[in-house]
Amino acid sequence: MDRSVRDEAHVTLLAADPTGYRNLSTLISKGFLEGFYYKPRIDMDLLERYNQGLIVLSGCMSGMVAAPLLADDRPRALENARAFYEIFGDRFYIEVMRHGMPEEEKINAGLVGVARELGLPIVATNDSHYLTQRDAPAHDVLLCIQTGKTVADTSRMKFHGDQFYVKSAEEMAELWHDLPEAVENTVAIAKRIDMRIPERVFHLPHYPVPTDDLVVRDDASYLRELCERGLVERYGDRRVAEDPVLRERLDYELSIITKMGFASYFLIVWDFIKFARDRDIPVGPGRGSAVGSIVAYSLRITDLDPLRFNLLFERFLNPDRISMPDIDTDFCVERRDEVIAYVREKYGEDRVAQIVTFGKMLARAAVRDAGRALGVPLPDVDKVAKLIPSGPGGMTIGEALEQIPELKMLNDQRPEIRELLKTARAIEGLARSAGTHAAGVVIGAEPLVEHAPLVRLNDGGVNTQYDMTWIEKIGLLKMDFLGLRNLTVMHAAVREIRRTGDTSFSLEGIPLDDRATFEMLSRGETAGVFQLESEGMKRVCTELRPSRFEDIIALVALYRPGPMEWIPQYIAIKHGRQKPTYLHPLLEPILAETYSIACYQEQVMQIARDFAGFSMGQADELRKVMGKKQKEKIPVFRQKFVEGAVARSGVSVALAEQVFTFIEPFAGYGFNKSHAAAYALISYQTAYLKANHPLPYLAALMGSVRDKTEKLAEYIDVARRLGIEVLPPDVNESVSDFGVVGESIRFGLSAIKGVGEGAVASIVSARGRGGRYRDLFDFVERIDGKQANKRVLEALVKCGALDALPGNRSEKLEGIDRAVSLSATRARESALGQTSLFGDVPGEAGVVPALPRMTPPTQRQILKWEREMLGIFVSGHPLAEHEERFARMGVTPIRELGACQDDAEVKIAGLVASVRRTMTRNGSQMLIAQIEDTTGSCEAIVFAKLYATTSPLFVADEILVLRGRVRVRERLGENEDTAPSLSLAVDEVAAFNAPAADALPPVRGWLLDLRSREQIDRLTALLDRCPGEARVVLRANERERELPRRLGGERRVRAELVAIFGDEGVHLQSE
Repeated sequence: MDRSVRDEAHVTLLAADPTGYRNLSTLISKGFLEGFYYKPRIDMDLLERYNQGLIVLSGCMSGMVAAPLLADDRPRALENARAFYEIFGDRFYIEVMRHGMPEEEKINAGLVGVARELGLPIVATNDSHYLTQRDAPAHDVLLCIQTGKTVADTSRMKFHGDQFYVKSAEEMAELWHDLPEAVENTVAIAKRIDMRIPERVFHLPHYPVPTDDLVVRDDASYLRELCERGLVERYGDRRVAEDPVLRERLDYELSIITKMGFASYFLIVWDFIKFARDRDIPVGPGRGSAVGSIVAYSLRITDLDPLRFNLLFERFLNPDRISMPDIDTDFCVERRDEVIAYVREKYGEDRVAQIVTFGKMLARAAVRDAGRALGVPLPDVDKVAKLIPSGPGGMTIGEALEQIPELKMLNDQRPEIRELLKTARAIEGLARSAGTHAAGVVIGAEPLVEHAPLVRLNDGGVNTQYDMTWIEKIGLLKMDFLGLRNLTVMHAAVREIRRTGDTSFSLEGIPLDDRATFEMLSRGETAGVFQLESEGMKRVCTELRPSRFEDIIALVALYRPGPMEWIPQYIAIKHGRQKPTYLHPLLEPILAETYSIACYQEQVMQIARDFAGFSMGQADELRKVMGKKQKEKIPVFRQKFVEGAVARSGVSVALAEQVFTFIEPFAGYGFNKSHAAAYALISYQTAYLKANHPLPYLAALMGSVRDKTEKLAEYIDVARRLGIEVLPPDVNESVSDFGVVGESIRFGLSAIKGVGEGAVASIVSARGRGGRYRDLFDFVERIDGKQANKRVLEALVKCGALDALPGNRSEKLEGIDRAVSLSATRARESALGQTSLFGDVPGEAGVVPALPRMTPPTQRQILKWEREMLGIFVSGHPLAEHEERFARMGVTPIRELGACQDDAEVKIAGLVASVRRTMTRNGSQMLIAQIEDTTGSCEAIVFAKLYATTSPLFVADEILVLRGRVRVRERLGENEDTAPSLSLAVDEVAAFNAPAADALPPVRGWLLDLRSREQIDRLTALLDRCPGEARVVLRANERERELPRRLGGERRVRAELVAIFGDEGVHLQSE
């Protein structure tokens, strides 16, 4: 196929049987993988090779028969029709269409003539681009979105009419009343098709079990052999011999796995995880319900003892219902691709692919795209979009119209908004883009094209064209290979710990009851701790004061929408302010670990088993029905539960009903304990490293975010608060990444902007061969000039990496040209075999040139260079001298904006790092500035109303004081937790040195509506943590009382007060 020629025609292929499906999948795959040129393409040779089981229709107006007819080339049309007939015989049909387009009648007359002349059957179809006729306007808007045009643009691509929908049999019969055979043939074709993709028929690859002359194994016996060996490695010979529970659990799990035919599945997972461990690729302790399996634990697929933590195998595999197991694995983010490459090599390139994912048009995006296409003014579109909650737990447009009064009012009162929302609802949820799933990998028993078509996306990898849901439905083995940054960080920290003395240190050997770890968490010092970094988690940690590993498991499970409401009760019972309550004594052993709260899905299953007599398989079914809110099935399970509880536990019907009502909401939002426990282990391990080995851990942490300036600044701030000095890069000490030097952390050379891997390798390698660099000229002469050019040398000087060498930064910048020139001269002399005049003088390698004498750069210039080259200030901060005044002004540190509610008023002060001036769609001017202080940075947005009066203040490196409203937009973080995206909508601005800066008033007091004793306890804890100058007044029963203690007046405190008293119970007092 000539891929350089863009000559496209359309053809319609139908799979008549399983062979046809495989051939259709193969043709589609070859079109995308081999024939792609603007569009996926195949040629007649391929079509002939893979024609079996296919029915072919001649296509639309762009088909190989219709297009020549439109061009008055009937001979070519006949030739093409004969070519199809020669390949497909009676499986080839002439396709006719009517959509009200003038040229169609000419084409249809020609097509009928061709069919009559060649004796071919005719079939009527409709070119369906949307489902119903009323969807035509939405489809037109989609075309505008795709082409970047507006509906009002008369020169744009546009379909003719509104007939491109799926028509009913009656509509088609009426449309083709003059050619009834064309409609009748649709039934004839349908009768010829005997193709149905069976769901839940598994196509699992077989693991190649090793065999020898003495032992004949199948996959089940080999799995048992590995598990028996692993059980002893995990628990020791003595316990395995003395504890029958271990053997019983292993036998039970293996019997179910073997019965279901999943032995090879476990061997495949064991094999690629073993590959990773053997090559020192960090692997996570487990993920999801597989952590509840002792087979997985024995095979070292997981690292958490399911018996110790009371984890359930049935949550992973239901013995009463065969379903594909799901073992997902976390790997080091930098080396995950090595594991995927190993799997491809082992099972075959044609049997392994990653999985496509489709980016959907969510509510806000649908509104904005529809607004652009319809030409609705941007302020109106923006207003409507912002009224729809987004992020995790966001609403659809329909839900927002029901629940957001202001949106409903706009919809009712303004026709243009009603049209906007109607159009947006029509396109909401449609696929907008295709990409590679972050983790999904599919492994087939046969070449994947036999089951699913393939595509090569922009990243170059091969993907299935079915998404994860359909991959599972057609029975292909799907696994998640996830890259987790925290594993990379811990691995680097452990390597540094071993390098600096503790050669036997291992994360597997750390105790799970380390006092320093829990004390650190109780202080809320969770920056850099997996899953616990958010401001909300910090607050909960200080209130909870975790003292055991189980507390961290509960935190991971509870801190999410829904169960979050139980956190105050969990804390109150843990600290004795409230008593646990159990509806029946049988519930206490199940719920005591979590203080009578059902945090986990497994607890719901155990209650169903122990209280109501369910089998574990039935208990898992109950969990699924409740969790998926299958309302039609709940009454059946309720009756079964009540009857079982009465029979097994001898309770009354009323109590049984009460217990069912108790567990029902928890089943809906309770968390998988196995997953929570595995992730809690990573949380604990990261916390342990930070508490006990802060130097290597923080160095590794900084290295992992060297390209994320805000995070890097945050971790440097953490280090400094721990008394750890963070040193700038140094060519005589730095390696590629951040490293430990004595009691300090040294910047890595790879963190310098403009210094590539080759330059870093050259600097480190030359230092290793020849020792420390003596001066600029020695440095330039010894490194590879091709890797480290003048631009690299300037970056090194500016950031301070050459400060240990003679001369100040200005002198070294000025001396670079001479150093490069001398190095080049000496290289030429060396190549010619010449020797310098002073080459034989003892102790001399030649005369050391002098640097030009220059005035040292100012501290301000040095800091400017550091930020330019490193993204942050290292040797100081321009705002450090103003910290005391900031405190007097009631300024909120930028780092603490994350604790604020959306739309909370704050006052910040910071340096203008960058400014971007832009135009809104209605022609107004606005600006977006990056503001940073010593703790972090945020975006400040100045809208048109303030632009004219405040724009001149926004100059790079100027210090400003700003007052405005926090805009919080939730996004899903890399570790499955929600991370806020923050900006400040500016209301007032003043230059720091202007009198107006002090005039922007801080908060003077808080008026709080008191409703419970619990609120007093939580407020007391907050007063302990955040003392300040703002007075606190409690209001209850229309009476007010001022407390003798004062609270921080910073706006960040508001978020914590809202969590205690509710948004309506917190009032600011600025006077």
